[in-house]
Amino acid sequence: MNIHLTKIEEKDMEYIYKWLSDSEFLKYYDYYPPVPQSKKDVDKTFHYYENSGKSKVFAVKNESQIIGIAGFDDIIKENAVATLFIGLGEKSIHGKGYGTETMKLLLNYGFNELNLHRIQLNVLSFNDRAIALYEKFGFKKEGALREFVLRDGKRYDLFFYGLLKHEWKIHIKKGP
Repeated sequence: MNIHLTKIEEKDMEYIYKWLSDSEFLKYYDYYPPVPQSKKDVDKTFHYYENSGKSKVFAVKNESQIIGIAGFDDIIKENAVATLFIGLGEKSIHGKGYGTETMKLLLNYGFNELNLHRIQLNVLSFNDRAIALYEKFGFKKEGALREFVLRDGKRYDLFFYGLLKHEWKIHIKKGP
């Protein structure tokens, strides 16, 4: 396993288009309704990410093959806070430690390169694997929007998690 974060290249976009038009991927990726996105919508989103100054988005690669996207959104430099996201789109790699390796890289980048004080995220209450990953890295559950999301005719909570830099430093000494 050789996971690294890189700038998204044009050749990566075909995979990103595929994932963001896959309703199963979208079911876990975001709290918005999992409606497949057109290439035009995806291009518009990534144009915003590149030009807003409030986002940092990476291709997650194993060797040279893209396996997902990850990064930070809603970066508020003055407060040194950002919202983390991970979406590993290649289903064949799920459950094999790629999320753990990606999270290590993201937290290191966020706390050391962006010099963030706080990294936060949101996750749907049915996404047990993601919740286990976040808690493994020391994220604390800070709240919930009850019955916020409708998926497959059922209501689910949206959980909020946060991790402070000093908590992360303590956590990495122990090891995840």
